[in-house]
Amino acid sequence: MAKLLESGEMYLEAILVLTKEKQAVRSLDVAEYRNFSKPSVSRAVKLLKDGGYITVDKDGYILLTDVGREVAEKIYHRHRVLTEFLVSLGVDEDTASQDACKMEHVISDTTLEAIKLHLEKQ
Repeated sequence: MAKLLESGEMYLEAILVLTKEKQAVRSLDVAEYRNFSKPSVSRAVKLLKDGGYITVDKDGYILLTDVGREVAEKIYHRHRVLTEFLVSLGVDEDTASQDACKMEHVISDTTLEAIKLHLEKQ
């Protein structure tokens, strides 16, 4: 299994979020959700498919594999925790979410766990 780059993680997270909102997700949905170009999404979908993170059926619907779902859930969880933490510091929701999106890919598990413990104590 190929190592995912930050962009791959972002695509998996977007697919997961869209899957929660709608029954079927296509490349166009991901492009619109993330405001990415269609060619960028097509390239990412191919890489994620080749890496075993997603499958694409004959109608173009994207499904997360078990491994893809696991990665997406981990990134999405990090995003939610970091957003909550930043909001608790007084950052507005939109800015907190945007900053969390950048931080979620580089923060260590140790630091994330410390933030979760801090939030639980509040």
